[in-house]
Amino acid sequence: MKRFTGALAAMLILASCAPGTKIRQKNSTTVKETEKTESKFTAPRRRIGVIAFDNKAPYAQQRIGDTATDILITELVKSGKFIVVERQKMDKLMDEQKLGQTGAIDPNTAAKVGKILGLNAIVTGSISQFGVKKEGKDFLVTQSKQQIVECTVDIRVVDTETGQVILADSGKGVVRKASGKVLGMGNSSKYDETLEGEALRAAIVKFTDNIISQVNQKPWSCRVAAVSNGRVYLNAGLEAGVQVGQKLKVFSQGTAIMDPTTGLLLGYEETELGMLKIASYFGDNGAIADVVSGAVPQPKALCRLVD
Repeated sequence: MKRFTGALAAMLILASCAPGTKIRQKNSTTVKETEKTESKFTAPRRRIGVIAFDNKAPYAQQRIGDTATDILITELVKSGKFIVVERQKMDKLMDEQKLGQTGAIDPNTAAKVGKILGLNAIVTGSISQFGVKKEGKDFLVTQSKQQIVECTVDIRVVDTETGQVILADSGKGVVRKASGKVLGMGNSSKYDETLEGEALRAAIVKFTDNIISQVNQKPWSCRVAAVSNGRVYLNAGLEAGVQVGQKLKVFSQGTAIMDPTTGLLLGYEETELGMLKIASYFGDNGAIADVVSGAVPQPKALCRLVD
């Protein structure tokens, strides 16, 4: 009896001293549909946008899709590889253009939005699975409970020039929160909404690197915005990471080349016009270039970095 009393007292002391809750994150798994590859082109930065995620999970509230969208935007900004268009601007454009009214964003719709905003790529996504459950055990003098949040996030990355899906990926996140009581003393197991964000982030961070790699597979490019007094104004500058002194090849685009089987745009006929050299910046993200060789390009001409 004395042994039992002593053990019971020790358990009560531990219960009063130890923290009430503990959160631990289970390793998440990612099902990759597009194999990750290392990209040769990492700078300057591309322009990318994220369309609000669709919430397809039964019983999950709308905030789950909104939270997932914000988390992915944060991760893309943190990577330092992109200029990420503000979510408010994306949502406003979607409303103005009356796009996605059915709740489904297809590649053609995404490409249209991307071209209007001058994006290189656009990300669409959905929450395909989301669930919350509780597990627990009751002993003679103790109770142990844990909340478990599981989710699956699916994304597609669309090349805005061709409308092709260049990456399809999905990630699964699992987060657990433990709680317990001894003789009724301890923390309760009320639902913790912060676990939702933890689970979503666990899923999203797994495919963020894949987004970076796939978007950077395509050589960086910008456009001629205007030409005045022999100087060429480009739609990429300091914010994009364009460097003064860099040289760019200029191309005019001709006939669109379509895939006869799928009807998808493969690219355009191109004619090299000459070379430019970055002289200075203007505005938040513009550059002024001088013509080094060749003809003075017209607005909308395509510019690529010299290898």
